[in-house]
Amino acid sequence: MPPVSWSYSKLSDFEKCKKYFWLKHDQKIPEPVRPLPPGKTEHANDRGTRIHLECENFVKGQGPFPKEMKHFEAELKSVQARYKQGNVSLEGEWGFNKNWEPADWMSAWLRVKLDVCIMLTPQHAAVVDYKTGKRFGNEIKHGEQTQMYALATFLKYPLVEHVTAELWYPDVNDLASLDIVRPVGMRFLKPFDKRGRKMTEATEFPPNPNAHSCKYCPYHPARGTG
Repeated sequence: MPPVSWSYSKLSDFEKCKKYFWLKHDQKIPEPVRPLPPGKTEHANDRGTRIHLECENFVKGQGPFPKEMKHFEAELKSVQARYKQGNVSLEGEWGFNKNWEPADWMSAWLRVKLDVCIMLTPQHAAVVDYKTGKRFGNEIKHGEQTQMYALATFLKYPLVEHVTAELWYPDVNDLASLDIVRPVGMRFLKPFDKRGRKMTEATEFPPNPNAHSCKYCPYHPARGTG
């Protein structure tokens, strides 16, 4: 049965290996919990979730400043100030149908989730995603995510003509930014539409074996989950 909805993270899994995607998202087979590396007290995903929640609480004025965001103290405090002015939305869940029109999250064909959306002016929006972990090696994937965020913002807010999409990397004190105007941003729609339809119309999910992906795949037969 073809998947009924997609997101950028699901698309990445699908294009990496269709069988991995099928096992994870269709069969919902849990990935095995790996032992913590020496000196670590929490898994990377748990840590990322915690930092996202701490940032959200801080911006809302409901918690202390997250210590892991020390390199972005000025930026996060600026977001907090704008939130108090009513110009910031947090943990947005934006849904779109197959015609790329805004839709209810639960019934949406495409789902875009982002950490922060700031209306700098009625025509200029900034969207931010916190990226715990490394940037090196993820440049293409993360670059496409900024394109998706920009496109989704233009679709959700018809009056916006300028989007600044940023990825903040607190662990490595780095920032990736895409500054784009509407006519250019809307060009991302056609290639994303083609890729999204290919995924949501798929009926077969063969493996895509290669030395790197199989070596780290949690569903590899040698690990007893696939």
